[in-house]
Amino acid sequence: MTMTAARATSIGAPGYSQTFPSVPESAGLARDLVVTALRVWRLESLLNEATLVATELVANAVQHGSGRYLVFSAERPSQFRVRIRVTDQSRVRPVLRSPDEGETRGRGLLLVSALAIDWGTDVHTSGKTVWADLADEAGT
Repeated sequence: MTMTAARATSIGAPGYSQTFPSVPESAGLARDLVVTALRVWRLESLLNEATLVATELVANAVQHGSGRYLVFSAERPSQFRVRIRVTDQSRVRPVLRSPDEGETRGRGLLLVSALAIDWGTDVHTSGKTVWADLADEAGT
């Protein structure tokens, strides 16, 4: 599997972006990228929430998205705020569900919604980007 190196974004907010294959194992690669970014930004207090959000957003893109690749990014739009984004080639918006107790799937966006201060979906001509914002307690 060929992978590009993570790179800092060239304009706007500081961030890291990488293209991953659309396979379940990419969730681990996304977590590694988030950990690196948060440590560089000295926002280790967000590690648990950010790695869980990254896992869920990548898992949704792999399971429900389309295309062979997805683009994962972690950005820092402000001093205490981090935005995690996953872009895939499907234009279908994710749906926040309320699964029954017996269901074993369908809770990913509930977790994202509970952990993020905001989240959403931007649909564009080549697919969609699902994003979630997390904030360090010092910045809330």
